Amino acid sequence: MTYSDAERPGTGEVTATVIVDARAEVVFAALVDWPRQGEWIPFTKVRVLSGDGGEGSQIEAVTQVGPAVLRDLMRVVKLDPPFEVRVVHHGKVLRGPGVLRCTPLGADRTQVVWHEWFHLPAGPAGKVAWPLLWPGSKAGLTGALRRFARMVENGELS
Repeated sequence: MTYSDAERPGTGEVTATVIVDARAEVVFAALVDWPRQGEWIPFTKVRVLSGDGGEGSQIEAVTQVGPAVLRDLMRVVKLDPPFEVRVVHHGKVLRGPGVLRCTPLGADRTQVVWHEWFHLPAGPAGKVAWPLLWPGSKAGLTGALRRFARMVENGELS
């Protein structure tokens, strides 16, 4: 699979949503503070490999649980503050587009939607396994966004 293949949505789709009691500008700035994402995404360290974190930047997220390590490489393909950031995951395991959207719901409330369309590994076996993996993926994304919301609302992220 080439990089351009990773730009097309895969069949492993997952979405999580949270409401944050904060202005969209504050929420968006916290979302794209790449190195601090590890504070709200469990077991994960994030760093900017190249660029300034904006469009064209290469980002690496490494998730480690015990001896298991997952390296997620992504490129920022669109940055539209304070509304949207789009990435393309192009690592060996995680591949496909993702988007984080901020929708203002008033002066001090913002809806965040995190949507991913992963290409499933292992061909037909991956498609069979996805219904078993999806609930965990959704729960993980939702839990991370809930923690993110609490941290923004408490002034820990801005």
